[in-house]
Parts: sequence; C-alpha cells; structure tokens
Amino acid sequence: MTDNRIIRPQEAWARLRFSIVGPLLSSPPPHGRLQAELERLAAKYWTHPITGKPTRFGVSTIQRWYYAARSGNDPVGILRRKIRKDAGRQPSLSLDLRRLLKEQYTAHKRWSYQLHFDNLSVVAAENPACGPTPSYSSVLRYMKSNGLVRRCLTSVKTPGQERAEARLQAYEVRSYESEYTFALWHLDFHYGSHKIQIPEGGWVRPILLAIMDDHSRLICHAQWYLTETVEDLIHGLCQAFLKRGLPRSLLTDNGGAMVAAETKKGLERLGILHATTLPYSAYQNGKQETVWGQIEGRLLAMLDNYSDLTLSFLNEATQAWVEMEYQREVHSETGVPPLRRFLDSPSVGRDCPSVEELRLAFCQTASRKQRRSDGTFSLQGIRFEVPSRFRHFEHVSVRYASWDLGHVYLEDPRTNKVLTRLYPLDRARNADGRRRALGAVADSVEDEPTVAKNEVAPLLRKLIEEYAATGLPPAYLPKTKQSEEDL
Repeated sequence: MTDNRIIRPQEAWARLRFSIVGPLLSSPPPHGRLQAELERLAAKYWTHPITGKPTRFGVSTIQRWYYAARSGNDPVGILRRKIRKDAGRQPSLSLDLRRLLKEQYTAHKRWSYQLHFDNLSVVAAENPACGPTPSYSSVLRYMKSNGLVRRCLTSVKTPGQERAEARLQAYEVRSYESEYTFALWHLDFHYGSHKIQIPEGGWVRPILLAIMDDHSRLICHAQWYLTETVEDLIHGLCQAFLKRGLPRSLLTDNGGAMVAAETKKGLERLGILHATTLPYSAYQNGKQETVWGQIEGRLLAMLDNYSDLTLSFLNEATQAWVEMEYQREVHSETGVPPLRRFLDSPSVGRDCPSVEELRLAFCQTASRKQRRSDGTFSLQGIRFEVPSRFRHFEHVSVRYASWDLGHVYLEDPRTNKVLTRLYPLDRARNADGRRRALGAVADSVEDEPTVAKNEVAPLLRKLIEEYAATGLPPAYLPKTKQSEEDL
C-alpha cells in the first residue's frame, strides 16, 4: 500500500541518513574496515529528500551521522535535523520596520513577498533610524507568521470584495457538514474545459449545473447547458427535486440566475430556505468546488480524444459517470459511497410536488392595471386578455416566468392562489365580430337578484316618510292649468 502521508523535511532527512548508515549499524564492519566503508558510501549517489535530484555526501558527514546514530537508542530521532534555536521567535525586524511592513501590506495585499521586501529595503535604506535593512528570509518569515499572506485581488476593489476581505480577516474559516440528508443542498455552475459542436456551426464551452447533497455528497442532478440563465437553473433544479425530493435549504453563490425573482419566489413557495455565499468567497461553497476537480480530472479527461463531442452525448456520458462511478465510489472524506450514505442516513426531506405545481412555483409576480375598455393588460410588450368575470379588478396580479410567456396566470394577491390561466390577445379571432355575453363578476352570487320595477329606493322612502310626519305640505306648486290661472 502506498504511503500518502505528508512527510516533513526533518523526517525525510532522518530517513535518508538512516538508510545510509543503517547497514553499518546492523552489520558493523571488521576492525580497520570502517574508513573503507565510509568512502564507499560517500562515492554513491543518493536521492535528495527535498529536490529529488541525485546527490552525494562527504566521508566526514557520513562518519558524523554514524557515530551519532550509534550513540543513542533512537537513531532515527537523533538523525533528524535540529530545530533552529530562534524557531518561533519574531524575526529580527525593528518595531518601525514591522509597522511600515504592515502598512505596506494593508495598502498592497496583492503584492508578492519579493515585491514587499524590495520596497521595504528601499524605505529602510532611506530611513536609517528604522534599523538595519532586513534579509529576505526575515521578511518572509515575519509575514507568514503574522498572516500577511498574498491576496489575489484586483487593484480596484468593489464593496463586495472589501466585505469579503474584512470577513476573512476577522473570522475564522471552519469546515461544516449537515447532520441529515436533505438538510442542505449545494448548487453551482461550472464552465467545462472541452468545447462542443453546436448545430448552428462553431464551438462553444458548455456549462455544467450540478446540485449536491451536503451530508452524503450525492449529486442529485447534473446537466450541461449552453447558457447560464435562470431558465437553465430552474430546468435542472426541478429535475433534482423530481429525482430525489425537496430539501430544507439550498446554498448558492450570488449569480444572476441564483438571485432571480423566479428562483427566490419558487424556493419560498416550496418552503426551501435560500442562503447565498458572501461575494468573492468561493471557499464557503467548497464542497461544490471540489466536485469540479473530479469532473475535469476523470469525466472530461476520458473525452480528450473524442472529437465529435456534442451537448447530447456529453450529457449522456455525464449521467453514466455520475450514477455508475461517482455515486458508488468511496468518498475520501466520508469513507462511504455517496449513494450508500444517502440511503442509510436520517433524512429531513419531503416529497416533491407535481410538475405543474413546480411550474407554478418558479414564477415571479407582477401587478398590472387592467384596461377597462377591452379588459386587457400589457406584459413585456405582449397584451393579455382578462376573463370578463374579473373585469371589476382595477389592478390584476399575474404570475409568470420571464422565459415562458405561454404560461401566465392570474392570482389572488391576498391568498396567492391561482385563479385562472391567461392567454395573449388574439386580434384576428376577435375580428369576426362575435362577442360573449358578460358573465357575473367573480365574487357575485350565482342567481341574478330580482329587482322590482315599481319600488322606491329605501333611503328615499325613509326621507319621504319623515317629511310627511312633519305635517307640512310639499314646498312646491304643481304645474297645472288651474294653478297657472290662479297665478
């Protein structure tokens, strides 16, 4: 079995030295032959433990190792490189140079160690009061021991970059894992390294959408697309729901498709908590990022010599690789295959609703004013008809997906219940002149009320009765022929 443990330099040197002088300890040479054996070992080439290049050692050096190993009960430990006496101490930089170096790092975090050293050397030479010019190793050790590591940021920092950098410096980073399956899913897009042919001609880089369960590392769904739109995201996410079920929460980055209105409203309607990573902080979704390495290193690597790569074949190959290899191979962190852990672990998942319910969920809502003349409204430049039974709505609340205006729905804004499906205005059909009779409004009773034709309104009847009760005659003169003669 191959030893994959990381070997420290001190241990690597101890192993090499012991392999050189070990035979002399197990089989000491006869009296007077030690010098010849040492010369023989000094003439041989050995593999350098750090660089891996062939190297030789002097007779005196091997002799020193031999006597040191023979003198104690732990020959390997004795042959380890000694720790520096100043290990753990702050490098020999004056307080002024340390202050200048920290100020320089704060202003230029993306500088290399060498660039920081070169600029600090100039400052130290111009200001002798700051102390002697430090060595490169001193500056390097000081910066590493104080966390002044290089940050690969652009020269012009956005507010998101500043917040991400501030958080990374103020808070520690820790690995995490959900206790149950379906408790947390990860979702992200990845641009593939291979180009594919498209029917229109030419080559494009496909984009992989992968959705993974945090606890089991199971890939719930993976599919390649030509674009990274919200339509592609919802298309793949709904397939993951239909395959596995509904999770409790979903972690994504802040891409346009992830924070689109359809995505946010759909997850809210399905009762899924949507969390996003801090901008410019890909490490927060590290489990998803590690999947891309396997996609590139194993799946796409097996397609290096396949010249007629198309989107359909790439998706077919991806499904086969995910289900037959990735899901069934032992995961390096969990120690069990993702599929086995997904099936055996406790779950907090829920059943997935129907396809039509998913379609209704991943829609955004908008309010439009209904035109009273013909009962229509405009949505993204297209005019839609409202059924006559809803003609009393001054404003209508519509639910729709921006990429599919063939499915637009009228909903009740108070209950979010879908009332009916709406269709675009068909001007050609309306030109035949036939019109439906107006039906009852949506919230009226089914039976038409009977209205008396010879009945005074209740309020007016009440006023007439009160006026008559006063005993006064009507304060007007009726216009008749007799009244005109009296006048």
